[in-house]
Amino acid sequence: MKTFPLRVLAPERTFFDGACTSLTVPSIDGMYGLMAQHEDIVLAIVPGKLTLRDADGVEQIAAVSEGVLKMERGEALVLVDTIERPEEIDLHRAEEMAAEARAELKAKRSAQEQAIANARIARAISRIHVKHDGK
Repeated sequence: MKTFPLRVLAPERTFFDGACTSLTVPSIDGMYGLMAQHEDIVLAIVPGKLTLRDADGVEQIAAVSEGVLKMERGEALVLVDTIERPEEIDLHRAEEMAAEARAELKAKRSAQEQAIANARIARAISRIHVKHDGK
């Protein structure tokens, strides 16, 4: 299977830097997949599950927050605010985060505070799903 160069970066670390055969990221319109020779694209990433298959066929998954994907001239770059492997996720903390954010939504705050709470819920839910998928 053909490969393409991929770098997946967050402010605190490089998650992946190498050749891969496929990449799937969460976007506003659903899951978006890339393979070698994909057309150039810039895409907004939303909280959810990132999946990549490296050149050896090993699948890696992670929970990602907001970010961007750029595919240009056959090379892909993913920049996200946060990224966590399943084994790095504290399930109890993620569940607490989701519950707190839901309580904030019920408090009928400003539109900005509601948007922040919705983003926290989305991130917490993606972490919970990735933790369960990674077991």
